[in-house]
Amino acid sequence: MRRFLLLLVALAAVAALPGRARADGECAPLPAKKPVWIDFADGSVPFWQEFAKPGVVAAASNLVYPAKLRSAGAQTVFWDMYLNKRIGQPSSPVDSATAIAKANRLFDAAAASSACSTPFITENELFGASLPTPWSVSNTQYRANVLLYLQTLAARGAHPYLLVSSRPYTAGEAGDWWRQVAQVADLVQEVYFPAPSIYQLGPILGNRVLRVAFRRAILSYTRIGIPISRLGIMLGFHTELHQGGREGLKPAQAWFRTVKWQALSAKQVASEWPVSTIWSWGWANWGQRGLDPDKPAAACVYLWTRDHRLCNGPAMAGSGFVASTTEGQIRLPSGIYCTVDRRQISSAAISRLQTLTGDRQLASTALFARAVESEQLSVSPGDVLAAERAVVAQRFGGSGAAYRAALAQAGANVTIARGILGDELRRVRIEATLAGGTPSDAAVAAFYSAYPDLLTRAVVVKPAPWWLGGRTGGLALSSLAPPPLFRVPTGRESTVRAFDGSYVVRPLGRTMPLGALPLSRARAGIVAALRSFARGAAFERWTANEQTSALRRTICYRDDLPTPAAVDLSTFLPFLSPTG
Repeated sequence: MRRFLLLLVALAAVAALPGRARADGECAPLPAKKPVWIDFADGSVPFWQEFAKPGVVAAASNLVYPAKLRSAGAQTVFWDMYLNKRIGQPSSPVDSATAIAKANRLFDAAAASSACSTPFITENELFGASLPTPWSVSNTQYRANVLLYLQTLAARGAHPYLLVSSRPYTAGEAGDWWRQVAQVADLVQEVYFPAPSIYQLGPILGNRVLRVAFRRAILSYTRIGIPISRLGIMLGFHTELHQGGREGLKPAQAWFRTVKWQALSAKQVASEWPVSTIWSWGWANWGQRGLDPDKPAAACVYLWTRDHRLCNGPAMAGSGFVASTTEGQIRLPSGIYCTVDRRQISSAAISRLQTLTGDRQLASTALFARAVESEQLSVSPGDVLAAERAVVAQRFGGSGAAYRAALAQAGANVTIARGILGDELRRVRIEATLAGGTPSDAAVAAFYSAYPDLLTRAVVVKPAPWWLGGRTGGLALSSLAPPPLFRVPTGRESTVRAFDGSYVVRPLGRTMPLGALPLSRARAGIVAALRSFARGAAFERWTANEQTSALRRTICYRDDLPTPAAVDLSTFLPFLSPTG
């Protein structure tokens, strides 16, 4: 196949070209500011006059409407509606020997329509972009035809734009073909959406879906080395069903809102990745096809969203139009990476936590989980400081210096540690509200057999602690209860400072290993422990679900969203865990 392509390229290079078309001179350059917005606006658009104004670049065919558009102040590019009539289709390509002559005829028509000798020519459209290699013989010839046709146009001085209607297959030799095309033409990926599904998602999620699809379209080409300056995207505002577009969305205000969202999302992505062009399609009527009385207002909204000077979108849309140009958009305060409603996650906080986790995505998810969980239950600074004092007292012999040294050795500091302490306190309190279920006799027996050396102590405690399953008395296990409880004297009350506060404890007996107790005496303590473990698992499911739901309210830089998950940061700093 490669030899065939090269042969046709050589044929194009040596072919004798006819004289330049009669024209008034070089075409005026398109606006330097990228992206250039280009709108299909020939005579098939009943309200083409809406695009006939300074600041608009309109795509049109023939000798009539382009001149009218230009006389009103717009710029024009030539639109070739039927590329397939020039070079065929993947299953039925034309004889390649005819491609050069057809390209030259089209160039002459475009130059006359554009009134210049270096026309911008839109080729509608490439068929079979998704076909994988190895290509069939007929598709190989079709692709060669396309390349030869575009090369001929470019050799004459044209600037071709090739519209692509499906996701491109770019592996192997197909990638070579795309790169060759990009040397002589811009590639414009059509990215169409059914408006009802986008509208249903709401402004945050709907715009995110739009932006992600636009970025994916661009990445299809940049990842194989095609420069972004050679790329564009096309938005669709069709009325016909099953084409992508309005798809019957009612009322009109809902349709106008999604039109606005498409323009805003395209602007956002173009601000990140400076594509050359953004196109609009779907404004035309062909008989009853595409007939929609709301199209003029939709077009005005689209123009207004891009530039308020181009049209009065809110007036055309009428009462009920949501005129906000910020809803669902990425508008983040300086230094903020994500927002969840009014809660903010800063880039600096992610970077600081990354020094502990060693993974930016994990740090991002942990901070996202904190923001979401905090919506359900807040922890006071006083409670965090009390937990910190308990940790220093019980696990570092009261030495703040030793505590800070341990944090520094792990890549953390006091601020990070206090955030984790708050997470752990919140988790303990939320877990207490979740169901722990009733463990089976087999599970109790298995625990009893597996942990005979676990320390136990029968106690009465006030207030009722989580490590006794919310009861004021029972068998405390060292895997959950605070360590000092197993050292206080028997028979009298003592105050035990724990991670989550202070408890008044009265031991009913001495500390004993679990295996030294008969199962009948140990059962209640084991059940409480197993229920605690079950509540821990329930918490992980709860927080993952809450985070997934919160993504609908979350806005992040370039839609770089955290991955919902339960993250226990105390695994990096075990001495901050409630159980030590």
